[in-house]
Amino acid sequence: MKIDENRQQVEDLLRDTLSGELYQIVMSNPRNREKIGKVKIRPVMLKGNLLFQETAYVGNQVFHGNFEKDDEVERAAEYMSKDFKQCEIETAKERATVLVSKRGRVNIKRKKICKKKEIDLTHNRTKSYILEEGRPVPFLIDLGVQTEEGKIVKAKYDKFKQINRFLEFIEDILPTLPKGRTLRVIDFGCGKSYLTFAVYYFLKELQGMDIEITGLDLKKDVIQRCNELAEKYKYEGLHFLQGDISTYEGERKEESGMGRGISEERKVDMVITLHACDTATDYALAKAMEWGAEVILSVPCCQHEVNKQINCEELMPVLKYGLLKERVSALITDAVRANVLEENGYEVQILEFIDMEHTPKNILIRGVKRGEKRTAERKPVKEMTDFLHIETTLQQLLSKGKNK
Repeated sequence: MKIDENRQQVEDLLRDTLSGELYQIVMSNPRNREKIGKVKIRPVMLKGNLLFQETAYVGNQVFHGNFEKDDEVERAAEYMSKDFKQCEIETAKERATVLVSKRGRVNIKRKKICKKKEIDLTHNRTKSYILEEGRPVPFLIDLGVQTEEGKIVKAKYDKFKQINRFLEFIEDILPTLPKGRTLRVIDFGCGKSYLTFAVYYFLKELQGMDIEITGLDLKKDVIQRCNELAEKYKYEGLHFLQGDISTYEGERKEESGMGRGISEERKVDMVITLHACDTATDYALAKAMEWGAEVILSVPCCQHEVNKQINCEELMPVLKYGLLKERVSALITDAVRANVLEENGYEVQILEFIDMEHTPKNILIRGVKRGEKRTAERKPVKEMTDFLHIETTLQQLLSKGKNK
């Protein structure tokens, strides 16, 4: 199929869906992460004319523009030809997904929907969140983020935005998840599990997916409380276990207790590891790759390992300052993790997240499995770590796995 024929398919879809019934278009999965990260399109009514508002996210900057239909069709088609590999279109009547292969081949899937969404054509409308303001959600009420009526508590607005931001990261990769079977999700170091509950609610209640989520944490009292809340909300596919990331190998139905076990099938589709301290993140990433997880979402926390090892004469003007050494070490740690994921067949993005309550770390590593492991003779990551005289736990774990 020729490239212009692929583009024609996209243009035809855009002409069909760009109307007053459009809810939004989201173009993501960029070909070059250094250029433009995401584009969103929605209809607006300005001075009696129907236009389409384009919001482009470039690094930490956001750019807006309003365009007539024909112009927006051309712009969006150009984006899909050069900048993005994925597009989600949602209208009042249907959902459409566009996926572009490495060779430029376009795959379009369209699905009718019965439940219509109300379309807001105002120019300066209130920001739309996945978990909508004014819609009561049980765990948000217990968390103190919402009132019983669904209003957002002013002092908890940052927490509300943080939860929605994380769900946006998951929304972007929904088309990559397997269809037609139960999806398995593991949340390592789940803690109080606010985001774990949010992920379950989003995938099960809002997306209608068949989903099983296991949360793992060391604290017995926290796990007990989370299981009680899951029972309270009747989240039958969500359960929590006490355990260590480094020794966790999965569990059978009869071992999970409370009559709410998960399938014996060991396939894991998504691994989440949020603020797992120091090398706990490495153990989680190693297991995720071992299981062949389709999606990995990781927000590292404190990172001490590289800081203790790094020794490089050429970098001494930086490393002699404790604070700078700490920050450089943390960035190098995450760079190693991201590159190792790429070497193992994942397409990786380093994204900016909203700071956690108890840590200033705001980097999220998102890996989506795209292909096979690389077999190139040159290993840039190993060259870099040798130069810095460091070896991370993730590298050690994968090396042990190869030698088994």
